[in-house]
Amino acid sequence: MNINQELKNTVSTPPTVNRATSKKLIPISAVLLAALLSSACVGMAGQAPVNLRSAGNFVILSKTGVTDVYASAIVGNVGTSPITGAALVLACDEVVGGVYAVDAAGPACRVTAPSLLTTAISDMQAAYTDAAGRSLPDATELGAGNIDGKTINPGLYKWSSSVVIPTKVTLHGGPNDVWIFQIAGNLTVGNGAAITLSGGAQAKNIFWQVAGQTTLGTTARFNGVVLCQTLIAMKTGAVMRGRALAQTAVTLQMNAVTEPAR
Repeated sequence: MNINQELKNTVSTPPTVNRATSKKLIPISAVLLAALLSSACVGMAGQAPVNLRSAGNFVILSKTGVTDVYASAIVGNVGTSPITGAALVLACDEVVGGVYAVDAAGPACRVTAPSLLTTAISDMQAAYTDAAGRSLPDATELGAGNIDGKTINPGLYKWSSSVVIPTKVTLHGGPNDVWIFQIAGNLTVGNGAAITLSGGAQAKNIFWQVAGQTTLGTTARFNGVVLCQTLIAMKTGAVMRGRALAQTAVTLQMNAVTEPAR
């Protein structure tokens, strides 16, 4: 056989196909594809973190004061402005960090720093506006406002009313992933409820923008930065890893509040 004939035979002879094997592969591939599509994460496009600027130097920051039922344990800086320092009702031994006021009133350990606080309050309000203005949410009205028991992937979530967490929510994602929750009403975390993190998620990257009041129930365990337009109320024994940044007051009742890793 010459080379031309050999090439002709090679081209014209189709490869042998194991039909039994091919019949099995087609449905398996379809199942795998469907599984991959159904497991796609919400929020894969990703959100940039909310820039807190100088407000990020505070674990608790408010405009109208901080009240407390002794003894709370605060790790991080605390400040209030423009109200007088007399509205910052914390004992010095409750705070590992600085206590900042606009005047000489308030705890004996307070630092008088009106300019610093004016900037921090302005930055807090800018951060709230940033979080509230994020567009193209990954989900709207999730759970009709009751997100109890859900595992939530990174992304932007929006509600036109209040959000309640009676017992638990899990935020699952990596250390650089971001969650932004836009809540037009109140945020209420139930007594003993827990917001837990998995997969390396970090409290510093979780932002709760709340137009109404934020209430953390008795012994609740909370993660994230609360940017609240009104009151942040922590009930007896509630624990927060994050920041309580309120445009009115923050009320404490024997709570532990620890700033997140930067």
